[in-house]
Amino acid sequence: MTEVELDFSDGLVPVVTQDAETDEVLTLAYASGEALRRTEETGLAHYHSRSRDELWQKGEESGHVQRVREIRVDCDADAVLYLVEQETAACHTGYRSCFHRRIDEVDEEGAVETTTIGTRAFDPGAVYE
Repeated sequence: MTEVELDFSDGLVPVVTQDAETDEVLTLAYASGEALRRTEETGLAHYHSRSRDELWQKGEESGHVQRVREIRVDCDADAVLYLVEQETAACHTGYRSCFHRRIDEVDEEGAVETTTIGTRAFDPGAVYE
């Protein structure tokens, strides 16, 4: 084993979450050291909410947990990859992946036109009432 020091910019490291079976990218979130430790200890994906400034477990409210099979770190030690088994869907808007929109056009100011390419796996209004 080789010891690597993660680069926690502002105390957080970006986490790409990917389906372990299909390789589908499910989400991008952030983790603190505590979130990584909890993920390793429990086998369930934990993140740090930047908007709420708190630790959270994916699926603790919806039941759509992510069972982590493996945690990887990139070559620069400034990003982490969770390989997971996703229960139902990863996106809080009801889609399996947070990346359910394709960019079709980008204007001069960087504004984008998109097309939704996914279908909803659940009704977020019924889950997050």
